[in-house]
Amino acid sequence: MHYIIYDLEATCWLGRPPGSLQEIIEIGAMKLNEYGEVLGKFSRFVKPKINPNLSAFCTELTSIKQADIDMADGFEKVVEDFQDWINIFEDDYLLCSWGRFDKTMLQADCVLHDIESEWVEQYINLKQQYQSMKGLRRPAGLKSVVNKEGFEFTGIHHRGIADAENLAKIFTKYIDEWIV
Repeated sequence: MHYIIYDLEATCWLGRPPGSLQEIIEIGAMKLNEYGEVLGKFSRFVKPKINPNLSAFCTELTSIKQADIDMADGFEKVVEDFQDWINIFEDDYLLCSWGRFDKTMLQADCVLHDIESEWVEQYINLKQQYQSMKGLRRPAGLKSVVNKEGFEFTGIHHRGIADAENLAKIFTKYIDEWIV
């Protein structure tokens, strides 16, 4: 079994998105084996189709610059590369993210781009499981959990690859406790 610990960043605005539509602008992921050993990393920017210009709020929150997005491939190419990297047709894998947003966004962008999304169903929500495991009344943010669990949060928060790397620390610590 390969665990794909991933995080997405999406277009965002202060207030409601234009047309109420967000699109993925970054996919960051770590591939781990059943022992928690890192087998690889995936980090790519994605050029949005509907709202290709990032808001100032989005740039400030994510540190992703317009130039990063302008030079990026579209979702169709990036998600095909992501699927190839996961090896969805040959390997046994499980997508793992901190909260349901990442699964929902991945499915929504697949629909937007007319790409089959059944492969996204092999998924667990680590945030929900962590909340249950720890008996928390409310879900906790990734950065606070990383620190609470005794790790240093490394990289830039709200960047796909950094959040995936930090989530991998939590995943590995509790590797035998996740319900898969």
